[in-house]
Amino acid sequence: MMDSVIVFDNVTKKYPLYHHIGSGIKELLFNPKRALSLFRGRQYLAIENISFTVEKGEAVALIGRNGAGKSTSLGLVAGVIKPTAGKVTTRGRVASMLELGGGFHPELTGRENIYLNATLLGLRRKEVQQRIDKIIDFSELGQFIDEPIRVYSSGMLAKLGFSVITQVDPDVLIIDEVLAVGDISFQAKCIQTIKEFKSRGVTILFVSHNMNDVEKICDRVVWIENHKLKQIGPAKDVVEQYKKAMA
Repeated sequence: MMDSVIVFDNVTKKYPLYHHIGSGIKELLFNPKRALSLFRGRQYLAIENISFTVEKGEAVALIGRNGAGKSTSLGLVAGVIKPTAGKVTTRGRVASMLELGGGFHPELTGRENIYLNATLLGLRRKEVQQRIDKIIDFSELGQFIDEPIRVYSSGMLAKLGFSVITQVDPDVLIIDEVLAVGDISFQAKCIQTIKEFKSRGVTILFVSHNMNDVEKICDRVVWIENHKLKQIGPAKDVVEQYKKAMA
């Protein structure tokens, strides 16, 4: 536990469901207390009683079907959401890519968004100025770097976001499926960069449906199935069992 950078301790996360009202409008008007109690009772269970640890310098993947609770788990580690029950502990500076365009403003140019996103990740303006040429070179965006990002494709957004990540100095790096939208050569460059982070002792938490990437990058795998912990173990072993289950 001394070197544990991420700790999930019997973590459960539920989201309230407010979208389904239907004929409940009449009930809300004439019996508000009963209606509100029904609304409060409607919840979506994202993850339930999950426990695991990630040690310093370790690369761990979260795998599972769509909707299993992987992205919720990453959001809990990043601190953007809080658990309903249990405790999540994350130690050190966290850099994360949880969604395409996260931390970007659509009306700002790529260059302006580099300053915005890097600042949100903890870099000072002077540090961004020193590193911006490397960020732009890595992004391969060329003249598009001075266009508003509302004209960017999903692949271009992924390139911009990951390029900023390459120049921060995180203790924990969180990546959620963003490599899937880049072209093959850029994906290979990102994989190599992630390996370089790992060689420097950065702790990595990685979500992907690409099991080849999982085996290339990760030491261990946490398999979440139906919102619960299914299996934890060496990447090769868990991926093999996962592939059999998905076949």
